[in-house]
Amino acid sequence: MTTVALIDYGSGNLRSAEKALLKAASTLDHAPTVVVTGDPDLAARADRILLPGVGAFGACMAALAARDGLVEALTEAAMRRGVPFLGVCVGMQLLAQQGLEFGPTPGLGWIPGEVKRLTPADPACKVPHMGWNTVVPASRLFAGLGPAPHMYFTHSYVFDPADPGDIAATSNHGGPFVAAVSRDNVMGVQFHPEKSQAAGLRLLANFLEYAA
Repeated sequence: MTTVALIDYGSGNLRSAEKALLKAASTLDHAPTVVVTGDPDLAARADRILLPGVGAFGACMAALAARDGLVEALTEAAMRRGVPFLGVCVGMQLLAQQGLEFGPTPGLGWIPGEVKRLTPADPACKVPHMGWNTVVPASRLFAGLGPAPHMYFTHSYVFDPADPGDIAATSNHGGPFVAAVSRDNVMGVQFHPEKSQAAGLRLLANFLEYAA
């Protein structure tokens, strides 16, 4: 039985994420088991891992690092075993080398790049950016979603990858920004799939079936 670890480290709307994962899993022929956990041993053995995140980059990274052995377990699973890994919102941002919110803070460093403040060229575009936006996908994580699915965003910072080849989707808010990243088995989305209705559920189902 495939196990999906939804990581509990005190940051992220776990209830909504769990409900969305379970609903997405129910659409599959072989539904995986979804486990909400902060246990490093369970995380290290999982077949899929989803890392949520809400709030400031530094606070989320500190909360993750405070769970003894959890960063090491996630690194073992994602970077050494090649387990499909999805970061959501700040969970995506933590994949970067560093975040610049309230000063430079090291991230996990799995995808080279840094997290910068969203700076729309159009002054009419507010920050935080909150609401539905069209996404232009460039990854099989978005299979079956067409050329311009709509996803729900709420954020003030964006991932700026060092390698454009790691960009898995873009969106626009007074100028283009990175909406998703992907490098091998490690993926991240800036939007909230659990708040993105049918499109978000399809993306989560794709992740649950993802083979790196």
